[in-house]
Amino acid sequence: MSTSNTVKDRIGRYGVWSLGLRAEDPSLSGELTDAAAELEELGYGAVWLGGSSAARHAVPLLEATDHLTVGTSIQSIWQYDAEASAAAFAEVETAHPGRFVLGLGVSHAKLADQYRRPYSALVAYLDALDTAGVPADRRVLAALGPKTLELSRDRAAGAVPYLVTPEHTAHAREILGAGPLLAPELKVVLEADPARARSLARDTLAMYLALPNYTNNFLRHGFTEDDLADGGSDRLVDAVFAWGDESRIRARIDTFHQAGADHVALQIITDAQRDTLPREEWRRLASLLG
Repeated sequence: MSTSNTVKDRIGRYGVWSLGLRAEDPSLSGELTDAAAELEELGYGAVWLGGSSAARHAVPLLEATDHLTVGTSIQSIWQYDAEASAAAFAEVETAHPGRFVLGLGVSHAKLADQYRRPYSALVAYLDALDTAGVPADRRVLAALGPKTLELSRDRAAGAVPYLVTPEHTAHAREILGAGPLLAPELKVVLEADPARARSLARDTLAMYLALPNYTNNFLRHGFTEDDLADGGSDRLVDAVFAWGDESRIRARIDTFHQAGADHVALQIITDAQRDTLPREEWRRLASLLG
């Protein structure tokens, strides 16, 4: 199908991926909305809500900003049924036209008790969204493998791959073609010391190395079992994290654009809890992005 460029045109080249911006605690709402307003001022085009987020998590951020796009990255198809997702999408769309993107994914067998035939389940979910009137050009898929990338091209506005390399990005662009959105996530460690940066990176990477969806994708793209052992090799860490001084980090982000990304969703990694708001780091990152 011919996909619309609406989402791609709105979100620009850089966004923020965050677990903290989808917090459920009402006492944090003021901090969240203040942070969202600042991210818009800093020039980020989109916020991607981490974890199995939903449309309701986007509402406070949309209300606090004028043009920021907010997307789920991702909403698990096992946690929220399609009819409820469609109803929530319609409600948010009515209040904030064009500014919410429904990012969907199949999550992982270890995280979803009902996990079964994930590709077929995703196709059926998209069928139900079509029936309910959710536009294909306002949803994106967390696609890693070829079949799901093709589905992102044919049944969505594009793909939001997580924990990938520039090489995967180039492969994804070949499958998607020129039109659909390609917005990979990239983790950023604002730390110049190699040992310290890689230590922080491995602390985050550990959980993903227990999930076959990611490890199989690494193996498809040239990594070996040795790269996956002992917290991840330096080669693997350096491929999926941007770390170093400002020029090195900027150059690493640029490689994703050069490989075919339209937009990069940047996740700050620090030694704090991942659901905190790294606002000073977001400012530093915006400065180095120009």
